[in-house]
Amino acid sequence: MRSQAAALSFPLFLSMAMSGAPVGVHAQNSPASGLLSQPGPTFVLKDSELPKHPSIIVYGDMRFTDPSNTTAANPDARRALVAKIAELHPDVLILNGDVPFRGTFAADYDEFKLETKPWRDENLRVYPALGNHEFGGRGGDDPLKNWWSTFPELKNRRWYSAALGSRVYLICLDTDTDLTPGTPQRTWLEDQIAHLPKTVEFVFLAMHHPPVADIQTKEHVDHNPRPNEIALRDYLSKIAPTAHAQLIVASGHIHNYERAEVDGVTYLVSGGGGAQPYEVDRTPQDQYQATDFPNFHYILFQLDGKQLKATMFRLGLPIAATPEWQARDSFTISAK
Repeated sequence: MRSQAAALSFPLFLSMAMSGAPVGVHAQNSPASGLLSQPGPTFVLKDSELPKHPSIIVYGDMRFTDPSNTTAANPDARRALVAKIAELHPDVLILNGDVPFRGTFAADYDEFKLETKPWRDENLRVYPALGNHEFGGRGGDDPLKNWWSTFPELKNRRWYSAALGSRVYLICLDTDTDLTPGTPQRTWLEDQIAHLPKTVEFVFLAMHHPPVADIQTKEHVDHNPRPNEIALRDYLSKIAPTAHAQLIVASGHIHNYERAEVDGVTYLVSGGGGAQPYEVDRTPQDQYQATDFPNFHYILFQLDGKQLKATMFRLGLPIAATPEWQARDSFTISAK
């Protein structure tokens, strides 16, 4: 039985609420940015707080906003996904960006809070990453003020990490900030990887813009991987052969589903959270070649012994009173 979480000012449940203050007593402000960036995991979830086979759900690109706006997003699909995730009650829920449609508008976060009430009712542990829409919208408020007001445990952090028990580690990155060598976020990331506990078998890197994706030549070419994320891909390719843990990169930005493996690193695009769907021309490296469209979906991971088993569940359309969920892609990642 999961321990009850203490209420937060907006009670989504990062593991800090379960396990006391985040570790890292040497946390310090970066003089240049005022951001908190510390060694070791920012948040810690103990093995005793997890079941024998913990579950993790990853998805993104929800674009919570006024449900009358059916151009930016499909509110019925968005709500169906929220309800299904609450029903499944994952031990960890990772959001890979574009949570609101317009991050400068507090009203979009109000809609997020309204629609995700089922998650709070279920005391879900939620770990969000910043996307580009977190900074979108003309006028309105300071976007980071809105973000940190919604997720107060992340105050003054644009990137952070979490130990999800002793075997799984999460690193949430901010792809709106530089990830090239020598920059503060990259330096912090390299330190996180270099000091992973030896017990860690799987590392999730959650971010918004994808380091690997099907290269488009006709539509949405501006969503192809950018130099910022390609620099991250090159770094991961370099360290993966000698890393003692398997690396899984979960991104969004492209409103579809893709899966690839590059130099032993698993790359997922999970952007089917409700935002206006994008068709993609699938390239040979994409291990998902189905022609389904649109792909509103979530990815469910289950830790089972030395294996991380994953299934992509697609929302059947049209959306029925009782939504249909189709298992459309399955894969297994084995510990080294």
